[in-house]
Amino acid sequence: MMTNQQVLTVYAEMADLTEQMLDAATRSEWEQLVELEQRCAAHVRTLQSEEGQQPLVGEQRERKVELIRKMLTADRKIRDITMPWMAQLSALINSTGTERRLVNAYGGV
Repeated sequence: MMTNQQVLTVYAEMADLTEQMLDAATRSEWEQLVELEQRCAAHVRTLQSEEGQQPLVGEQRERKVELIRKMLTADRKIRDITMPWMAQLSALINSTGTERRLVNAYGGV
């Protein structure tokens, strides 16, 4: 089991990674965004398996809440950036699929 300080350290690392993810998304660095997301997910798995059952209190609890809020804010901004891109990509994929079905149905020109 992790100590409370170790738990806070992992949350701080996740908050830092989330800020880096936002920076990558802002620069349209999609591969870096995915890599950072995978690193963040590894921290989540660590917390799920190792975080102690004793709740944080006082300043430690406030720090954890602050870090979670920071991550949620960055996550919302990342979604604001990536959702239009994902919609555009989905439309492109659907358009290509429709084009392929039309060619298959009616033959190539």
